[in-house]
Amino acid sequence: MEDISQILFSYNPEMMGIKAVIDEVSSADIPVLIKGEEGTGKELIAKIIHLNSTRKGKPFVKVNCAGLHKTIIESEIFGFEKNPLMGIHTNKPGKIEIANGGTLLINEISEMDMSTQAKILQVIQDKVFSRVGGEKDIKVDTRIIATTKNHIESSILEGRFMEDLFFKLNVINITIPPLRNRKEQIPHLSKFYFDYYKKKFKKEKAILSNKLLKAIEEYTWPGNIRELEDTIKQVVLDRSEDEIIKQIKRYRPQDSEKKENREIDLYKEIRENFNLKEIGKRAAEEAEKEIIRATLNETRWNRKNAAKLLNISYKALLYKIQKYRME
Repeated sequence: MEDISQILFSYNPEMMGIKAVIDEVSSADIPVLIKGEEGTGKELIAKIIHLNSTRKGKPFVKVNCAGLHKTIIESEIFGFEKNPLMGIHTNKPGKIEIANGGTLLINEISEMDMSTQAKILQVIQDKVFSRVGGEKDIKVDTRIIATTKNHIESSILEGRFMEDLFFKLNVINITIPPLRNRKEQIPHLSKFYFDYYKKKFKKEKAILSNKLLKAIEEYTWPGNIRELEDTIKQVVLDRSEDEIIKQIKRYRPQDSEKKENREIDLYKEIRENFNLKEIGKRAAEEAEKEIIRATLNETRWNRKNAAKLLNISYKALLYKIQKYRME
């Protein structure tokens, strides 16, 4: 049986090209940004990069930013220090410490708030960070790989993502095409998951008929590999073949085209209605505001200490606090 990673980088020219990039970047030991729709295999690609790097014997740790509150994301990544006043009675290392020497995969990094982004930027640049509520710097040697399903550039234009962090991550940018653009892989992936779940669930009598396989190959898979895997699992678990075909045919191929057209229209609207200089200024101000807020929280609003950490004068800090209405 073919390995999933073999299938991922075979049968499709674009994925073969991505494999060549991965072979080069794995040993380069620099941050990587992986883009693609949900379910395209971003996490698997990140794991392959780790396993082909000099860090392969060290931890591979994941954190998912999607749906988490910003304070939870920060404490998950950076951990926290014991602070009875805040109801924290023990020290807890974050995932960036646990991954020391290895790789930290940050899924959906565009969902991360600006102050946490600033701390990630510090880790990439200086290899140091501080836990939530902590004052001392902790040194780490952790490689950062980030994924996003969104157009992160639009988050920069809207002032929700730091341009500096984007540039640091985007040195190597891998964009994974959706499964509908690599249909050659669908029969091989179907066979792989069918054999895998047939063995796992001990369903020796399960059948993947030619009729069903044809319907699977013609489907556009908006949920990509993840949706295909779930569908094959249903096949193995004896769900009616006719029901599955009916479910597949309910989705119209033009829906994905409409989605892509809406995204193109969105970018046209952004270009026509916004001044790029104004957007850049607004994004810079928002980033500055979040960094100042994070530093003030770190120093428990000791303005003199915060000014020193920010490398600005005390008067300048007071002005910015007033400007951003942070009193």
